[in-house]
Amino acid sequence: QVELVESGGGSVQAGGSLRLSCRALRDTNGRYFVAWFRQAPGKQREGVARINPSSGRILYADSVQDRFTISQDSARNTVYLQMNSLKPEDTAKYYCAATTGIPPYDGAWKDARYFENWGRGTQVTVSP
Repeated sequence: QVELVESGGGSVQAGGSLRLSCRALRDTNGRYFVAWFRQAPGKQREGVARINPSSGRILYADSVQDRFTISQDSARNTVYLQMNSLKPEDTAKYYCAATTGIPPYDGAWKDARYFENWGRGTQVTVSP
């Protein structure tokens, strides 16, 4: 189990930027993958980006890989999501999630059901 707290959401116009933060309190011996998901009302939760804090390996959803950047500050167990060139379709509640393992198939990291720990979310709203 790990506690996750997101922050940094807000309202911006299309083309604007936001930087989300996810503070993670991990178990001493935990090896968590950390990912950002988003969920719009009535929609499935979708994976946005993932990082392995141990290796630094990152993955992005195709829809955001040219615009979003995930990074980490290991000293404070914080993962960031820099979101540039925001679009109205990016509007959603963004969640930080963590898991100790992901099934070894392509795209598994984008499946919310494999993540066992979730923050409460931070709202991102992009107008026009």
